[in-house]
Amino acid sequence: MSTTARPPVPPVKVEEKLYQNRYMVDEGRPHVRIQPHDTASPTLRTLVDVCPAGCYSATDDGRVEIIPDGCMECGTCRILCEASGEIEWNYPRGGYGILFKFG
Repeated sequence: MSTTARPPVPPVKVEEKLYQNRYMVDEGRPHVRIQPHDTASPTLRTLVDVCPAGCYSATDDGRVEIIPDGCMECGTCRILCEASGEIEWNYPRGGYGILFKFG
């Protein structure tokens, strides 16, 4: 049995892979919305750290905002907030949303 060493595979940054995706933004009809709040709950603050696309951000006044244009529709936020109802999550209309490209 031959044990030829393979050349090392260079690491791929997540940002580079995300850049391969394409999005068709449905202007004025975001598929994810945060319910109005004055102070973010711990669950909402968690979304800032766990969203793989980085769509959520914390503001200086303690709220959490979302810019869903780069959303990968993974549903992580939907699962986390399902019990609390702090977000409204729907799939984008047909023809809108993410188009995954691999390679």
